[in-house]
Amino acid sequence: MKASSLLNKSLSLKLALIPLVMLLCIVVGAVLSLTAQLDFYFFKKALFDAELHFALGMSLGTSLISLLLALCIAIPSAWLMSQVRLPLQKFIDTFLDLPMVLPPLVTGLSLLLLFNSQGILSQLIPGISQWIFSPIGIVVAQTYIASSILLRNARGIFTSFDQGYRLAAYNLGLSPFRTLFKVELPMCWKPLLGGAILAWSRAIGEFGATLMLAGATRFKTETLPMAVYLNISSGDFEIAIGAALWLLFIATCLLFLLRVLNRNV
Repeated sequence: MKASSLLNKSLSLKLALIPLVMLLCIVVGAVLSLTAQLDFYFFKKALFDAELHFALGMSLGTSLISLLLALCIAIPSAWLMSQVRLPLQKFIDTFLDLPMVLPPLVTGLSLLLLFNSQGILSQLIPGISQWIFSPIGIVVAQTYIASSILLRNARGIFTSFDQGYRLAAYNLGLSPFRTLFKVELPMCWKPLLGGAILAWSRAIGEFGATLMLAGATRFKTETLPMAVYLNISSGDFEIAIGAALWLLFIATCLLFLLRVLNRNV
């Protein structure tokens, strides 16, 4: 009976290994297909092309601004939602999760309709329609996506935080806000930083919503994903591959940083 059980377990593990190997082959094959293009010519293009310099600077600059805005939005919101049960909590949760599940093009279209000259916000804040098809539009799209990811991550962290530490801080006379800054954030900074890295990587790679809200204009709203799109469309495969290699390098660095961080948590 025991031998039969071990045999069934071994067979199950081998069968489960098949889809894992298939997925691994596809992922590794895709990465190797891209890195196989990295000869001296493509390396020179990736390092010295002016368009790629602009796209890299635009991607890093806008994504960092978006990350800071997302932190300012998501951390207080997640902390509040972990402390109290808001009215219509499930309704609010559903809407706050929408940016993570909606197709990026739909997200971008909804933002475009919100910010255009006939949109709701333009009626309340004159001139806000000038944000679209500009670098500010990139920041808006990236912040919209990154905030949702960071909010979900931070809320889980604050919800699982040991209530005993909060109660001890309250008994010592600390207000909820002082408890947040003096107790919770110092104890939770590593997992929160991990969530911030994920949100930042998503902001750097954002394409669909950015395309709809900020457009695709060379040397104006050109991020690295946009550079891939523009140059593939025009047949400039060298620059497109150079931009893709930059994105691959950035993603690899962020994943390595995340692994190091998780290992030390």
